[in-house]
Amino acid sequence: MFVVNNFLMAVAKLLDFLLTLYMWAIIGRAVISWVGADPYNPIVRFLVEITEPVLSRIRRVLPVSMGGMDFSPMVLILIIIFVQSFLVQTLKQIAMGMG
Repeated sequence: MFVVNNFLMAVAKLLDFLLTLYMWAIIGRAVISWVGADPYNPIVRFLVEITEPVLSRIRRVLPVSMGGMDFSPMVLILIIIFVQSFLVQTLKQIAMGMG
């Protein structure tokens, strides 16, 4: 049973790390949009490519007429925080309960 326990704990930690990394990518993308960085820069293109698919889905649901501000990064960060607080912690508790 300890194998399943360790596996669930590893999945929880990996998911937590990946979600944190993605949250920092979203923050970087937002900062770059404020600065107006070169869109041909490889780092800028990478950040846009990994964040735009999720952000565009959120933009379809959010009303755009909120003063011209794009709130999709903030909404996505809140979703990530919720997933980290709920799913990751639940996985960790299940793993601890098995041990």
